[in-house]
Amino acid sequence: MTWRMPAETAQHERTWMAFPREGITLGESTSDREEGYAAWTAVAHAVAEFEPVTMLVDPTERERAASMLGDGIEQVEAPVDEFWMRDHGPTFVVDDERPGVLGAVDWVFNGWGAPEWSEWRKSAEHARIIADLVGAETVSSLLVNEGGGIHVDGEGTVLVTETVQLDPRRNPYADRARVEAELARTIGATRVVWLSRGLTRDYDEFGTNGHVDIVATMPSAGHLLLHDQRDPEHPDHEVTHELRAHLAEQTDAAGRRFEILDLPAPETLRDDEGFVDWSYVNHLVVNGGVIACGFGEERADAAAREILEAAYPGRRAVTVDARPLFARGGGIHCITQQQPAVAR
Repeated sequence: MTWRMPAETAQHERTWMAFPREGITLGESTSDREEGYAAWTAVAHAVAEFEPVTMLVDPTERERAASMLGDGIEQVEAPVDEFWMRDHGPTFVVDDERPGVLGAVDWVFNGWGAPEWSEWRKSAEHARIIADLVGAETVSSLLVNEGGGIHVDGEGTVLVTETVQLDPRRNPYADRARVEAELARTIGATRVVWLSRGLTRDYDEFGTNGHVDIVATMPSAGHLLLHDQRDPEHPDHEVTHELRAHLAEQTDAAGRRFEILDLPAPETLRDDEGFVDWSYVNHLVVNGGVIACGFGEERADAAAREILEAAYPGRRAVTVDARPLFARGGGIHCITQQQPAVAR
């Protein structure tokens, strides 16, 4: 069998999420926790305007989830500790030789390198739980990887980062060849494009060490949307300049040089913790739409929606305030996982 991960623009059956539960990620104070619950809920409701949403809910949060999510979002009870579904949930794949068959890649998840603060062992089971729920074939992998650490064009090209897949805290014995072979086996990658690093803030204690899904994505084959930090005061100005130069020399699975479209960062440079990694690249493509990160900057948010609608013709971009998500370590793409539609 030959598995292939479809592009995010392919038709979806639904989007999967996990409802927050109390712990270090959600926040220590009541107001912090309420902000977190509200942010995850807002994203779920925005996605549900375009396609079905199914939310895994820890038993301790059952009543709160039912009250906040309402009847329009399916809720499935399952143990939850971390709630970044992109990373600990399944990566869905299809088999073009067996129409109607859905696969679910079960990467090894160790909380982004097994940091002391991360609670991840319950959510590491989500890939298999969801695979069973939807009747998907489980594709087991020994690669420590997260869904936010890869982006595909659906035609064999995948973007990855040296500091993620080759992270010694994740895969101490891996090299490029082993990673590429595993990506070929599990998601059908025939061309792996390596980025040297991610954004600066992502290397902090609570970061992922360079996830690609706040840096670059492929809205269509042969095209790249790239985070563009234009202010030289921000360290990511140099980072994104170097990444752009590198990516301009790369080719996709079909041998094409990428056409790069810059997606400017918002104007805000810092929050209370330091330089921000706010990025419009971290959006979710849904059926007929794009769920875009918003950062409270009317002009920049509107410009991002315009660029996204041009990059994804025929889709309507809507903005959800992502500042509470980024304050906790990620964005809209990080808390969602699309399930592609397959013929039944």
